[in-house]
Amino acid sequence: MRIGLNIVSRLVNETMNNLLNAVRTDLLDPTHVIGAVVWGAVFLIIALLLAAAVRRFARQMEFRLSDVTGLRFASALAQVLVYLASFLLYAHLVPELRALGTALLAGVSVVSVVLGLAAQNTLGNLVAGVALVLYRPIRVGDNVQLTSPKGLITATVMQISLGYTRFFVMQTGARSSCPTVLWQIAW
Repeated sequence: MRIGLNIVSRLVNETMNNLLNAVRTDLLDPTHVIGAVVWGAVFLIIALLLAAAVRRFARQMEFRLSDVTGLRFASALAQVLVYLASFLLYAHLVPELRALGTALLAGVSVVSVVLGLAAQNTLGNLVAGVALVLYRPIRVGDNVQLTSPKGLITATVMQISLGYTRFFVMQTGARSSCPTVLWQIAW
């Protein structure tokens, strides 16, 4: 009876060791689904931490600058680049995603033309946002006069982003926004 228990105990012990070794190797192997998910979580956590560090650094620098428009633009751009780099590194690590990326690269030119035609307004806002940040005809904190359907209004610029400019309307006390491309036309 004791010999039978020793054999069962040894078999259970060996099975558990084999199972633990398999889980350890699968968790770190990006060719397995579990490993790919674990690596994806690792890259996401690293990207979130780096983006938070970029935001914290930008907030600390805002107090030292008189014009924060360029800093906010650079901070948003840096955060997008952090997430993009994280995704590209992750896609390069997982062999299936690397093969998929190579196959998709062949059709990118056709897709880019279609997306360019479909997103002309959005791309116009992005280009206008870059121009506003680079040429600085208006800055955060500037008082501007806008023509609206209700007449001439005075507003304070709160934020200039790539897509929209947000401002505070003094007459009504409301916060509003308009597409950045309209500012491009105005100046």
